[in-house]
Amino acid sequence: MTAAQPVYRRPPGPANPVALGIDPETLETLRTLQQDYGDIVSVVRPNGRLAYFINDAREVRRILTRRHSRYVKGPGFERVKMLLGNGLIVSDGDVWRRSRTMVQPAFTRQSVHRLLAVMVECCDGLAVRWARAADQGETVNITADTCDFALELILKSIFGDDYERHILTEGENPFAFLSRDSTRDLSVVMKVRHLRELLMRIIEARRSGSGSRYFDFLSIYLEATDKEGKTFTDEELLDELMTLIVAGFETSANTLNWVWYLVAGHADVESRLINEARRLVPGVAAVTADSLAAMEYTQQVLEETLRLYPPVWLFTRRTIKEDSLEDFDVPEDADIYLSPYILHRSAHYWPDPDRFDPSRFAPTDQPKKDRPYFPFSLGPRRCLGEYFSFLEMKVHLGLLLPRFRMRLVDDTDPGLELAINLRSARDIFVQPEHRKDQ
Repeated sequence: MTAAQPVYRRPPGPANPVALGIDPETLETLRTLQQDYGDIVSVVRPNGRLAYFINDAREVRRILTRRHSRYVKGPGFERVKMLLGNGLIVSDGDVWRRSRTMVQPAFTRQSVHRLLAVMVECCDGLAVRWARAADQGETVNITADTCDFALELILKSIFGDDYERHILTEGENPFAFLSRDSTRDLSVVMKVRHLRELLMRIIEARRSGSGSRYFDFLSIYLEATDKEGKTFTDEELLDELMTLIVAGFETSANTLNWVWYLVAGHADVESRLINEARRLVPGVAAVTADSLAAMEYTQQVLEETLRLYPPVWLFTRRTIKEDSLEDFDVPEDADIYLSPYILHRSAHYWPDPDRFDPSRFAPTDQPKKDRPYFPFSLGPRRCLGEYFSFLEMKVHLGLLLPRFRMRLVDDTDPGLELAINLRSARDIFVQPEHRKDQ
């Protein structure tokens, strides 16, 4: 006699196979599944694999926090691994735990505060370009400019003055294609391999004692040791640096792109942001950790923007141990799909969900941790750079919004590009004007 197969309590779902990927069609498929079957749905993919789509906020939180050890990264991370190697975003298990422990000191508040001057410097450079455009009546591609700003900032934060010594001397910034090409196809992978050669030259120069004279992330990564006193191998270091470069600029760049778009269409929000910035950061000297922490309304605007446009619109996991939800079982080796974009726009969690309303994030009695909200993921795999990102975006808005009014050249919705990251499908163009009341 053969042993009886376990009987799983399986969520409702369609009988026919369902194709899922990381593309616009998948967003529509998941929305339809939610509408037809509810917030926990099971499907069988065309390759025969069982998959669950989970949009129940409580179960999402439980999977990403208390039950995280039962899951590893799921479908779709193959492309990311081709681009970034086995860095923090992709790795699992002991490899991930070791790397996260080693790089965590780079992202303490004390460490990030040492980079405020770099954030201000990058804002100053952008202000010069926008002032020139305003003087000459030229339009500005805010999508490209926020990408360039965030990329320059993360590179300077990683490499210090090696950015000018080793990167700008290459002519055009060799990392610039990362902010221009969102396809992440094989041609991009080949370009990344050339970047790794450049990074290795910078690492070797730094090890020889001829590197940056200033604090930067690379110095921390080079000195990081695990519990056995071992440092990163060259391959591990390159993987973590590429992960930091790409993840470190894309979130802030995409969020700032959407912020400028949203603020341009909401005069009341714009006015409150400007008043707060003028009160708390009236000049460069006022940009401190304390003044930025006090920018509560700016924080609300950023959080609401991230609700509407989370930088990673779809997370995937795969079970390595059986798990159970409140009413259903999750067998081993099932694919799990979680979408911040859909959860953040579900009316039973966020009334009138498509409306831009920063007051949703005003202080309340509800603990922040209980919100149905996870733009930076949750639990142990929550993004280490979250604080750095919020700080740079506050500096950016606090210094630039009071100086420039950005009028949309075209106020039609730019649409969504739904790939590994969520971007605007079309670049957003604005007409910068000097504020006469500054």
